Amino acid sequence: MNIHILGICGTFMGSLALLARQLGHSVTGCDANVYPPMSTQLENAGIRLIEGYAPENLPAADIYIIGNAMSRGNPAVEYILEQNLPFASGPQWLGEHLLRDKWVLAVAGTHGKTTTATMLTKILDYAGMAPGFLIGGVPLDFSESARLGETDFFVIEADEYDTAFFDKRSKFLHYHARTLVLNNLEYDHADIFRDLEAIKAQFQHVIKTLPSSARILYNGDDANIIDVMSRGCWSECEAIDTADHLHAEDVSSDGSHFALVLGDERAEVTWDMSGQHNVLNALHAAAAARHVGVTLDVSAQALSEFGGVKRRMELRGSAAGVSVYDDFAHHPTAIATTLQGAKNKLCVNGGRLIAVLEPRSNTMKMGCHQQTLRAALDLADNIYALQSPGITWKVQQSLGERAHVFDNVQHIIDAIIADRRDGDHVVIMSNGGFEAIHQRLLDALATQG
Repeated sequence: MNIHILGICGTFMGSLALLARQLGHSVTGCDANVYPPMSTQLENAGIRLIEGYAPENLPAADIYIIGNAMSRGNPAVEYILEQNLPFASGPQWLGEHLLRDKWVLAVAGTHGKTTTATMLTKILDYAGMAPGFLIGGVPLDFSESARLGETDFFVIEADEYDTAFFDKRSKFLHYHARTLVLNNLEYDHADIFRDLEAIKAQFQHVIKTLPSSARILYNGDDANIIDVMSRGCWSECEAIDTADHLHAEDVSSDGSHFALVLGDERAEVTWDMSGQHNVLNALHAAAAARHVGVTLDVSAQALSEFGGVKRRMELRGSAAGVSVYDDFAHHPTAIATTLQGAKNKLCVNGGRLIAVLEPRSNTMKMGCHQQTLRAALDLADNIYALQSPGITWKVQQSLGERAHVFDNVQHIIDAIIADRRDGDHVVIMSNGGFEAIHQRLLDALATQG
């Protein structure tokens, strides 16, 4: 099959392209910006890339897969529709051509999808099950974000974001899961969902599509998830982190040590991760792995060797007595849990916790989290934030006098340098590139001697 992908350099679409190529299809793609590292991965896989969406550059194809970043008015989209060419969304094509014949282990939820899916993949791989996977991040234990695998098991990060401009259902409705993890549920994606109830409806829809032999592993302490589950469930259900099911015991204050416990089974985990949220992520991953036959002992061994995910409290470097970390947190709950884990792990022997925030997600830009953002940053000893042109609300007013808000990234770097102390831990939080602030800050610190 000849496949052409519109928006191929996005994380999901690029991973889909790699999987389609591994299946033996001929794959090409186009994007507005063809750039590394995704462009390098694709070209190395023999995938030809085209810059831009000019209709005259579209190659002939058996199917055009249209990414969810595409919208009406895009010249390539308009040409495909006008010529009545066959097209599909990425999740639809993936569900029909790859996942139908797989045992799909899907990880859904507002927070922790990438990390939990990566943990689950690590466990299955460690157990010798050679799973396929598609993860919306860069897992440090693997050389790629997607692979076909050698068995019927396939782990996928199951996003609730909409599928395409012509399919407003959540992506995860296309994945045909037999093992479904529901980590948590909060209001997010304000550009897509009008309110929390609209997101709950999508989660309820996916539950309705599961066979009775499927298993749902859900957060037993999340009121929104419990509400969704109470509306009807026709599959096996297991409430994680509750006494009657898999739960954690003897959790250290920084989350670096805990025990997986289920009845008389107990397995100890000591790892480099931090935070109570990651302990819960590990519980969900171990519970999902148990559904396909992996023992708690094996899960604990795999988790103890877990390398993490790029941009999840990733240490980018240290200079002049200051350590700089990169984290993807962009929702108040994720910000708070990230800082809690960092405080307990990094600052036990002194040192300040410095939070640097770019309110960049569509939900943030729309001001939906104005009222809860200040409390999410409470644990930081010092706060720096960017007031970018796309934000119409006043970041300074939302965060209060304790925060230092600038409209220029260089000014943030200068302010951090001016207030630098030995032992500082700087946690930079954004779901974007943040104008390469991490390396620019490290370079500036290096000049301090």
